[in-house]
Amino acid sequence: MRFQAAVQNTYQGIVLINKPAGITSHDVVSMVRRIFKMKRVGHAGTLDPMATGLLVILVGNSTKLSDKFVAFDKTYRATLKLGLKTSSADIMGKTLLERPFDGIDRAAIEKVFKQFTGEIQQLPPMVSAVKYKGERLYKIARQGIEVERTPRLVRIDELKILDYRLPEVEFLMSCSKGTYVRQLAEDVGEVLGCGACISQIERTKVGPFDIKDSVTLENLNEGHILKWQF
Repeated sequence: MRFQAAVQNTYQGIVLINKPAGITSHDVVSMVRRIFKMKRVGHAGTLDPMATGLLVILVGNSTKLSDKFVAFDKTYRATLKLGLKTSSADIMGKTLLERPFDGIDRAAIEKVFKQFTGEIQQLPPMVSAVKYKGERLYKIARQGIEVERTPRLVRIDELKILDYRLPEVEFLMSCSKGTYVRQLAEDVGEVLGCGACISQIERTKVGPFDIKDSVTLENLNEGHILKWQF
């Protein structure tokens, strides 16, 4: 990896944070600002409150490189729950319907996974940060409104089962930017005919960065700031 420990107190570079569940990416940015007592802090790729894992934080002049970091491919470990469709495509949302998943086995899921590997058209979920007429979709969704969205071309390089314990299936997904794990789960559920939603999401990689190199907010200090050179 092309980074090295930054000189302490320069406060320029990136920080790899292991985000806990229950807070937003903006919350993490605010916490980092307080810890380092500075304003120029941003993030490169949103994780919603339910999601955990690797969040790349940009500090100082590195905030100018946001577009480059956002463009990196991502890897996730997630769990889909069969037989349940919700308003947000995760278990935190309102239940829309429940269906039996009898007769669905590992082979059937693997077959559907193959259909979603490669370049696919994916509809952004209503709980995403995609803008509709200048407003974030998730803000519109909070009003109980669903609007028409345009499918986007995304790429899924790897999609495989890690653990199979019905009704839950843990899987790994390596993908291009702009690919939504929750939407993938919902789409897989539709093809299987039983519905599905996400019960857990963890981002493990962002480009060359790995979660094993991250730090918790509780342990964060200026020694964790890394310099990055494109």
